[in-house]
Amino acid sequence: MQEIIQNRKIIHVDMDAFYASVEQMDNPELRGKPIAVGGGENRGVVAAASYEARKFGVRSAISGYLAKKNCPELIFVRPRFERYREISVKIQKIFRDYTDLVEPLSLDEAYLDVTENKKGNPSATLIAQEIRKRIFDEVGLTASAGISINKFIAKVASDFNKPNGQKTVNPDEVLAFLEELPIRKFYGVGKVTTDKMYHLGIFTGKDLKEKSLEFLVKHFGKSGAFYYHVVRGIHNSAVKPERIAKSVGAEHTFDENLSSEIFMMERLEDIAVTLERRLKKHGIAGKTVTLKIKYSDFTQQTRSKTMPYFIADKSLILEVAKELLYQEKMKDSVRLLGISLGNLNTEVKKIVVVQLKFDF
Repeated sequence: MQEIIQNRKIIHVDMDAFYASVEQMDNPELRGKPIAVGGGENRGVVAAASYEARKFGVRSAISGYLAKKNCPELIFVRPRFERYREISVKIQKIFRDYTDLVEPLSLDEAYLDVTENKKGNPSATLIAQEIRKRIFDEVGLTASAGISINKFIAKVASDFNKPNGQKTVNPDEVLAFLEELPIRKFYGVGKVTTDKMYHLGIFTGKDLKEKSLEFLVKHFGKSGAFYYHVVRGIHNSAVKPERIAKSVGAEHTFDENLSSEIFMMERLEDIAVTLERRLKKHGIAGKTVTLKIKYSDFTQQTRSKTMPYFIADKSLILEVAKELLYQEKMKDSVRLLGISLGNLNTEVKKIVVVQLKFDF
């Protein structure tokens, strides 16, 4: 039986509406207005929404059409990922002034293990406050944070006082916090799983805790064991500074559906160029090429081929993608194509983490 580890100090920092906030920072005319970063209202998908837009139900992953319907005053802004990466690098540098144990989850969020830290500060709560203040002063954006004994609780806590706030769950508060937590707020429990849990009479952490390991595994498979442990405060995954990407990809959603393979090949050439640029920027190559196809009815299909050697050149990637495209007949017109490269030549480095016990 695993045991709860109480002597770690983990911070989860999450930028507030990151892409949208960067756009509002760079363009004062957008400040205070509902904006959506994404491809527009015709065929695009919202990548991020400002808090002004969220009040109208605009959120990431919904269609631009629905977003505009919910908020007629919505302003669409094309994403500028190079700018977001530039800002993210500045934020990451601030994190590393406090600890080298930083695990980025994306451009706008990361875990920090400050059990031992470069400032010699025994308070993770005060460190989180200082980091958030520095991000605001040096970058111009607000961030929220969650602080607790493990990554799971820190992640959940960072969402409690958004935007521009933080929440600490001390070791002696963990079990009560988890028991009172609505099941929909458990990180890793999506809408489908939430509905399933509701049908099983699980509405809070307390309800979840009353279920046996056998019951949860029966209904949720491997995830059942995860739920069983996290509700008891057990999540011993270490902060991993060297998160290794499993694949690198690029994709494009078209303004009009494509029904001809010839037109698809033209688009795949552009996608391959983008993918090659990303691979070379990071010095990455891979063996497995995967072609992603999304049809007009939104069904999705992937086709893969593994090479006997590593590749990163666009012409070789495109050659394999072409073979996969013609592998079988298209079942419908196509709205999205993507190419990714997996089985990468990256090596996982072992990180030795020394844990010491301090007052929270």
